[in-house]
Amino acid sequence: MKRLLIDGQLVETERTVDSINPATGEVVGTAAEATVEQVEAAVKAARRAFDTTDWSTNVEFRVRCLNQLHEALVKHLEEFRELTIAEVGHPRMITDGPALTDPVNLVKYYADLAAGYSFTQDLGVVEARGGQHRRWIEREPAGVVSAIVAYNYPTQLALAKLAPALAAGCTVVLKGAPDTPLLALALGELILNETDIPAGVVNVVTAVDVEAAEVLTTHRDVDLITFTGSTAVGRRIMAAASDTVKKVFLELGGKSALILLDDADLDLSAMIAAFTICSHSGQGCAITSRLVVPREKHDAVVEKVAAMMGNIKVGDPTDPATYMGPLISEKQREKVDSIVQRAIAAGATLVTGGKKIEPGFFYEPTLLANVDPDSEIAQEEIFGPVLVVIPHDGDDDAVAIANNSIFGLSGGVVSPDQERALGVARRIRSGTISVNGGNYFSPDAPFGGYKQSGIGRESGIAGLEEFLEIKTIATPA
Repeated sequence: MKRLLIDGQLVETERTVDSINPATGEVVGTAAEATVEQVEAAVKAARRAFDTTDWSTNVEFRVRCLNQLHEALVKHLEEFRELTIAEVGHPRMITDGPALTDPVNLVKYYADLAAGYSFTQDLGVVEARGGQHRRWIEREPAGVVSAIVAYNYPTQLALAKLAPALAAGCTVVLKGAPDTPLLALALGELILNETDIPAGVVNVVTAVDVEAAEVLTTHRDVDLITFTGSTAVGRRIMAAASDTVKKVFLELGGKSALILLDDADLDLSAMIAAFTICSHSGQGCAITSRLVVPREKHDAVVEKVAAMMGNIKVGDPTDPATYMGPLISEKQREKVDSIVQRAIAAGATLVTGGKKIEPGFFYEPTLLANVDPDSEIAQEEIFGPVLVVIPHDGDDDAVAIANNSIFGLSGGVVSPDQERALGVARRIRSGTISVNGGNYFSPDAPFGGYKQSGIGRESGIAGLEEFLEIKTIATPA
């Protein structure tokens, strides 16, 4: 059984939760499940470590510990890879990117950034009230952080929160997702056994029970909440945090649009659209799940995307040739299938897919054409391998369709005229945009959304500064 990490100790519990392999339906392993009292103990440990040790002020020590964590992750990379494939259903090829190796590199990025970051900024001397005054800014850690992650990229999400928070000098209580608890707890074991991170600086818990999880959003000793998950849960976290006016950093849902302009290469566009929606079975908040195409090219695009989907290898995630694995659970598969069937009943055309694949929790790559831009399936985040095609009548109409959403996380534009494509991209209200397949995902590139896709940015310098407060100090010159 994987145990909780609380105040430098691995803690067993009476309650446990099984982690299920989504490709087979079999049990991968058992994780401890925290009680309300244990989550409170984790917060108390983080508070003590922040208030009574030099963690928050000793940058050199923090850098050394982050480098140790990076080295430990590299050392145990293959163990984490196999656990990631088994617990999350990530195909092996994706573990060489955003599922594992990219977030491991992110730890090293933040170690190096902290080493060279200026936590002070001189504002110079100003004359005021008949005297000279020297002013400067000091950037200080925000305090105790509750980091709550989703199931889709659990290691990436955990490290994208832990690394900058630790680099900033915060202490953390990390809560793993109920569907993927083993990876979070394995990370806790690694921190305990192979780094000098002091007791209480990092605590790792899992909690299926809502009351236990809510401690991390309401406890008065938590200063900042960083959450990745659905917009619906993000709203509830904001409400829960409001009583104590906590700083809230949210990375939420998306319904991103890939726009094809009228001069777009249809083969390139079909490849981008098909492979993007099938990446991790569509379980990605930034995935472009709406394909917005010139009306006169709608049918041609649909035919090419359907053919491309037919060439995608779906199956055993342990097979290096597999591109698309399963959905995380039967509950998620039922949700995906239900919304697809409602869309068909409402008038959307099913071109390909729309069926479950047994065994495990697989779902066919699915393409729906002639979709109403205001319909449920064009507006709601699905988190499955379901692409909807919406016709547009020119650039202005395409932009209007893309912006017709409560979300604003990502998007894409395809056109051989890059300046024209950039002009369209700049009009889309979202935090990230890919032009002609460009990849923005990297440790130094800020990631986050507009509108109800979230508040704040992960990665880059912006990601570090989410975990810092600004203090202005003045003295007589």
